[in-house]
Amino acid sequence: MADELVRRAQRFVNTTYNNGATLGISKLDENGQTGWTTMYALTRALQYEMGITSLSDSFGPTTLSTIGAKYGKLDGTTIPSANFCRIIQSALYCKGYDGGEIDGTYNSRVQDAVVKLNQNMGVSSTYPGSSLWPKVVKGLFNMDAYVTVSNGSDAIRSIQQWLNGRYILRKDFYVIPCDGHHSRDVAKSMLYAIQFELGMADGTANGVFGPGTQSGLRSHTVSTGTTGTWAQLFTAAMILNKRNVPFGNFTATVRSGVESFQSFIKLPVTGSGDFQTWASLLVSYGDQSRPGTACDGVTKITPARAQTLKDAGYKYIGRYLYNSSTSSLPEKQIQPGELATIKEYGLRCFPIYQTWSRSADYFTYGQGTNDAFMAIEWAQYHGFKPGSIIYFAVDYDAMDGEVTDYVIPHFRGVMRTIGENSSYGVGVYGPRNVCQRVADAGYAAASFVSDMSSGFSGNLGYPMPTNWAFDQIVTLTVGSGAGAIEIDKNIASGRDTGQGDFDPGSATDGLDTDLDKAAYQASMLTDVKSYLTSIGVPETGGDGWTDSDWATLGGISTTKAFELVLSADWLFTSLARQLKLRKALIQAPVLWELRKLNPLDFVADEAVKLGVKDDSSTGWGQIFAWVTIDARNYCMQQRIINGTPLTGSDTRTVWDNLQDPLYNIRSVSYLTVYNAHQLGISRPGLNTGAADTQALLARYNGTGDDAAKYGRELMGLYNVLENYNQLSRTT
Repeated sequence: MADELVRRAQRFVNTTYNNGATLGISKLDENGQTGWTTMYALTRALQYEMGITSLSDSFGPTTLSTIGAKYGKLDGTTIPSANFCRIIQSALYCKGYDGGEIDGTYNSRVQDAVVKLNQNMGVSSTYPGSSLWPKVVKGLFNMDAYVTVSNGSDAIRSIQQWLNGRYILRKDFYVIPCDGHHSRDVAKSMLYAIQFELGMADGTANGVFGPGTQSGLRSHTVSTGTTGTWAQLFTAAMILNKRNVPFGNFTATVRSGVESFQSFIKLPVTGSGDFQTWASLLVSYGDQSRPGTACDGVTKITPARAQTLKDAGYKYIGRYLYNSSTSSLPEKQIQPGELATIKEYGLRCFPIYQTWSRSADYFTYGQGTNDAFMAIEWAQYHGFKPGSIIYFAVDYDAMDGEVTDYVIPHFRGVMRTIGENSSYGVGVYGPRNVCQRVADAGYAAASFVSDMSSGFSGNLGYPMPTNWAFDQIVTLTVGSGAGAIEIDKNIASGRDTGQGDFDPGSATDGLDTDLDKAAYQASMLTDVKSYLTSIGVPETGGDGWTDSDWATLGGISTTKAFELVLSADWLFTSLARQLKLRKALIQAPVLWELRKLNPLDFVADEAVKLGVKDDSSTGWGQIFAWVTIDARNYCMQQRIINGTPLTGSDTRTVWDNLQDPLYNIRSVSYLTVYNAHQLGISRPGLNTGAADTQALLARYNGTGDDAAKYGRELMGLYNVLENYNQLSRTT
């Protein structure tokens, strides 16, 4: 929502500083919306007015020290110029305070706003009156809020204000937000506060949980009856970790809260604020020397290494189902005979699935679907029993917006695929915020928390996820000689105990693979076009299409239909491998139906959207919703897929779902299985004969002469596709 006074501030920058050219920036968009672009421009303007020649977006040490050296503090007697004052007034408006008329006068309205700003920051006792001190100015020229926002906690805000008020005069402590939300800055300010209270001098205190800080905390256990600053710091840390205790003295209520926290985080339940409890409250990895009963690693568990781990107290071992590289970390994937060794030594294994997953652009709904199919197949290959939780990795510091836009849709694809196609559970590996948000969305039963990455923004300022199963805290080497092994030590909550016994595993011999596109895509397209042309299906047009309709409605050429099918090759492969049938049996009708879309199909779909019709054949595979319901229900009855039986009342929901190519293609595969049942023939497999294959293709179009013709035409297309699929799986 636009704010006219913010718009005036933006206009002031543009008119005063040559549309930003003087400041080395582009002209501001006069949209009336506060943002970093505007704050950066005001920061540069402030630097310019102070005579700083190297302008920067950052309100850094030079800007801060220049204010102190030139003016001491800013008020009506020290502000050097009207434009300087206008910059302050503009910043106040962008921060939500009354900056007067942006007239260059440090008047009573500006003074009242500064008094309110100091109060909101919690520094009014240190900085009484209406003057702007350098650190307050620094806090003014950023996007931090000093009032509770977005359902923030008033208790957290009072802690933020307390920290500001108590430590603002320390050299390296700057104003932190007072918005009621824990954050990276707040977490670091807590460490500074503890270091200051331990007696560390300015320049020594650094906000890092290092040896000196750890040593000092070991002698500052707090317990029932403790009062003063250490009790305040401890209760503040509890509140920041979403523990419902009062801020201040260590009371019986605090003790009860500590016991609950210690039990949750799997520390000895002492009820006191001892070192381990301090550590778990202050940094994500906590006390890295505490014993763990779980671990994960990229090294094969040999008998000697299994004995090492068992002797060291480890019970649960995380191992990777798959490794996309054969040269990097060659033992990352579970190796032949390894699970038998784990079982022999009385250990248990929890499976992890990861290929890349190290940047936001990896994560999509489709990739989640693909990963889930791959994870199911590899889990079955290795012999993990139904009920095993597979942990899907988010192995980078995902920003909260990226979690919303990328990670959550990815895990929606994972959860839907795992839920429909297996009896496995879904877990998430990643920073705290990622784990909690995926869990809150309903897409993970358990979390494997990458807490040793303590600098991740998704760990700093976030409490331990409520569904945590494993807490990864440090990398170390245990054992010696043949038994030596590098592991990541994990704390186990008991939510997931992995698997201690394994099925024989499933074979993958003869199953389809992804098409070798580099070798075969071009020639495959040539043969597809040649075959379709031979039976009267040209590259474009046909089936009642006029040139005008083709351009207007967007007819799909043979090449385009082929490219669409190839774009989902991974899905056709996954479904074929999951159902143990030939993927050409799914590809052929989808490619055909895409190419044969005609104007009447568009009209029928529009009629459903308008509520004139209840159903139509739709989507890539041109399937009716009622047929999809029958096919899916049959596959549920046969325990081929999981789900809740569908009824006629689900028709519109299913029809809408069929607009999603992933759902549509999956439904094609289930219909193929169902059609075998309707024909009274064997379920399609890897060696289904030509007669049954043609019968299945014909049944896709119903019964009768038209269906028989359909089957004959699709059989030729099937043969073309199967030829190249066969070449890919045997090379």
